[in-house]
Amino acid sequence: MYYKSTRNSALKLSSAEAIVKGISEDGGLFVPSEIPSLTIDEIVSYADMSYPERAARIFSKFLTDFTDAELRYCTESAYNDKSFASASITEISHLFDGTYVLELWHGPTCAFKDMALQILPYLLTTSMKKTGVDKKVVILVATSGDTGKAALEGFADVEGTSIMVFYPEDGVSAMQKKQMTTQDGANVSVCAVKGNFDDCQNGVKAIFTDASIKEKLSEQGRVFSSANSINWGRLAPQIIYYISAYSELVKNGDINAGDKINITVPTGNFGNILAAYYAKKMGLPVNKLICASNSNNVLTDFLKTGVYDRNRHFFTTISPSMDILISSNLERLLYIMTGGDDSRIREWFSALSSQGRYEVSEDVKAQLADEFAAGCCDDEQTKATIKEIYDKYSYTLDTHTAVAVKVYEDYRKATGDSTRTVIASTASPYKFGTAVLEAITGSAPEDEFDKVAELNRVSGYDVPRSLAELKTKAVRFTGSVDKAEMPAFVLDTIGKI
Repeated sequence: MYYKSTRNSALKLSSAEAIVKGISEDGGLFVPSEIPSLTIDEIVSYADMSYPERAARIFSKFLTDFTDAELRYCTESAYNDKSFASASITEISHLFDGTYVLELWHGPTCAFKDMALQILPYLLTTSMKKTGVDKKVVILVATSGDTGKAALEGFADVEGTSIMVFYPEDGVSAMQKKQMTTQDGANVSVCAVKGNFDDCQNGVKAIFTDASIKEKLSEQGRVFSSANSINWGRLAPQIIYYISAYSELVKNGDINAGDKINITVPTGNFGNILAAYYAKKMGLPVNKLICASNSNNVLTDFLKTGVYDRNRHFFTTISPSMDILISSNLERLLYIMTGGDDSRIREWFSALSSQGRYEVSEDVKAQLADEFAAGCCDDEQTKATIKEIYDKYSYTLDTHTAVAVKVYEDYRKATGDSTRTVIASTASPYKFGTAVLEAITGSAPEDEFDKVAELNRVSGYDVPRSLAELKTKAVRFTGSVDKAEMPAFVLDTIGKI
């Protein structure tokens, strides 16, 4: 298995090389040369394995230059009871009428990003050794809230690496900000950007491809890489939990081997649902992939019309990790759907850069309609869904998962599709306590940790230790820059971490 760029199919890199680089020099994203296949018997056989064992088996399909011992080292180091509160790493809750909530937030930062960012440091450092990289790797991260903390937690004090995280100054929850700005580690840096997530993401991508900055970095014995889902080493681990969940449902007797399921995913950057698409292409029996958006519904419009247009109002919502207008991982999806036509990818994404929009071809529109359904909801509908689910089932949703539940309910009513459905639950409700409490009780205390105590009383959920400990942690990072100042900040900070 080798890896190509979505903008240059002639490239051939090993998976280790792709993970170290993070993004191609032409601005494209790395994709596997082919999608490996799984039989239903293989998927069912995973039911008798631990999560690390399942992960190693699936990784072996994509990371063919890694030895079995290397894969076991990575998976066993990442997925264990030291990092995850659940012995099974993920949890599945039966919500209603053949609907299951796949809880992906039992890791150290209480968000689904832990599923990938606990293992990425092991994949990256192993890849560095395999490829002979003797330079220090500088991880650049743009975050809409959850990726930043998960990446900081994963890479803090990891030898041979340093990490810089940029987040939108007014675009994350108070708890997310507290998590990032109090981060321990001698090799970490966090900075706010006066703008939205797209400003952060565009700034990071521009730095990655700036030849003069890379030259200065090289002079200092350093090289860039990424922990965003533009890095294949971040995306590949997300494929695993969908396959793992299916094997669990078969094991528990909720479905029969071979039964199709729907998968509903709340997403902004398209990575989490793209992982489900990869799982389906590998052989996971999936009927429909349902993409859920908040008021920033650029993905909903695209999947329904084939027109991607970021020239629209940007909303700051109570589901901030989805407040995104430029969904990077669509590039990988479209590369697959065009049969690897890098010229069309370059054309479309050049138009996105220069005009803010593009329209895909009719053949791709047909594939989108066949594979995906899409919907969106606003903040009021999100809160109403949190309240409804709480009252009916005594189950407390975070704001992002509530978007997915609402969109799925709308889909089921509109189509009558009763296929058993897995809803990806992406964060603990404690990370968005203000909105969750306002939805359930009508108000929330002013103090962030009074909110934690009240949510504990209301939900009955244990307070995650990592969040409880934040109450006494000192803020380390208070910096804020304009988006144009990001390159200067990077160059100034590199020598300090």
